[in-house]
Amino acid sequence: MDETFDAGTYVAQMEKVMGLAVDDDWREGVEANMAATARAAELVLAFPLEEEVEAAPVFVP
Repeated sequence: MDETFDAGTYVAQMEKVMGLAVDDDWREGVEANMAATARAAELVLAFPLEEEVEAAPVFVP
């Protein structure tokens, strides 16, 4: 990520956008989970792919 992800700010913004309220007792855990999700997304987005790679239309194990 080019800019620093602020989980607290993100959670506060999403509360407003989604019309939800995160109880203060849960806020620390919610923010920790958002921060962990952002770190995981950063790893996925950093993985180099060739330009000609296309998503598979159907998952076949």
